[in-house]
Amino acid sequence: MANHKSAIKRIKTNQKKRLANRYYSKTMRNSVKNFRKIEDKVTAQKKLPQIVSMIDKLSKKGIIHKNKAANLKSKLMLKVNTL
Repeated sequence: MANHKSAIKRIKTNQKKRLANRYYSKTMRNSVKNFRKIEDKVTAQKKLPQIVSMIDKLSKKGIIHKNKAANLKSKLMLKVNTL
């Protein structure tokens, strides 16, 4: 266990960050999953910018890797174009 005051504080802040990152990551995954179920092109085109924006923010914060973000966005745009 940590003995220094700063190490104890670091453990607490890391735990808070971890929970926040898990929340944002799960929210993104759920929105992508729901987006993939959409069959209407007009609805998909309206939702796409919101999801792309969310993915960009998570990648900028380092919650997901930039290549994963690029792959997700590419696949989502491909889905909209094939509808």
